[in-house]
Amino acid sequence: MPDRQNVVERFAREAMLYESLPDGKVRCGLCSHRCVIPAGNYGICQVRQNEGGRLHTLVYGRVIARHVDPVEKKPLFHFFPGSLAYSLAAPGCNFRCPWCQNWEISQTPRQQGGVVGEEVAPEEIVRDARSRVCRSIAYTYTEPTIFCEYARDVARLADAACIHNVMVTNGYMTRSMLEKFHPYLDAANVDLKAFRDATYRKYVGGRLQPVLDNLETMRRLGVWLEVTMLIIPGLNDDEAELRDAAQFIAERLGPQTPWHLSRFYPAYQMSTTLPTPLATLKRAQEIGREAGLRYVYLGNVPGQADTRCHQCGASLIRRSAAGVVDDSVTREGRCPECRTPVAGVGMGGNFGGAEQ
Repeated sequence: MPDRQNVVERFAREAMLYESLPDGKVRCGLCSHRCVIPAGNYGICQVRQNEGGRLHTLVYGRVIARHVDPVEKKPLFHFFPGSLAYSLAAPGCNFRCPWCQNWEISQTPRQQGGVVGEEVAPEEIVRDARSRVCRSIAYTYTEPTIFCEYARDVARLADAACIHNVMVTNGYMTRSMLEKFHPYLDAANVDLKAFRDATYRKYVGGRLQPVLDNLETMRRLGVWLEVTMLIIPGLNDDEAELRDAAQFIAERLGPQTPWHLSRFYPAYQMSTTLPTPLATLKRAQEIGREAGLRYVYLGNVPGQADTRCHQCGASLIRRSAAGVVDDSVTREGRCPECRTPVAGVGMGGNFGGAEQ
């Protein structure tokens, strides 16, 4: 594990969005924690340090994971279906979810007291994405907010190269961060941990309202949105809570917003919690449809990822674990049976699906 001081000396880059305070402190403005950090200390994310009254990011260009995935794995089901997303992450997170599926990379700075990862310039990321015929670059696996400076530089180059940019995020950034990144952000999947503030405070160390505010802000900015909830037994699976979440999505984000309800499997600090019963997921799906949502998917459940026309029920897109198997959406983005428009971006492009 690299010594943190050596990391600062080699990789430190002055951070965006902070203000100087008395006594050498700084206030970070990147996420909604708005950490006040004394000299020599770190923010909650453990990858931003106050060095002599200047805030530094310690993860610029520090890539801990990068892969080429079907965009459906983000999951984004209504954003150029069947296309490839070049996915990358830097270490760290501003949450501490005890069920985290990627805790080995998201919690490394907090648990091991250091920053790891290979050094990769933004230009190299974009070149590699183009060579692999990726339609988008996804900032994912960990929380992209905490490596915003790096992600923004990659996104700017990607945009110039006609490659789209997507985030898989917990949605806890500030409005200022969104304004910085928004010109290059085309789509986002926001991981809604729960729909109760008490759950956010107890389990992840955050609050619900900033996430809801950011969802609405992204919607107003024209970012294509999809929402994921990992349904955890006894934690966020109450029907009243699910109904509140579904109504918020339908009324404030729009009924066209896909809602991904993912099955929980034991992980990290919740290794003894049982997987989500299928009956719970199917009831949640019913609740979503009752609220008027047109596209409600079950994640981590085989055979539950297909898209059907919300008007006539015709099969539109069939998916497997590897991505799109068949895409019958017309090139105009409509149902082939009743001609109802299918919500999304790049629908009907047949990126890896069947030709029409």
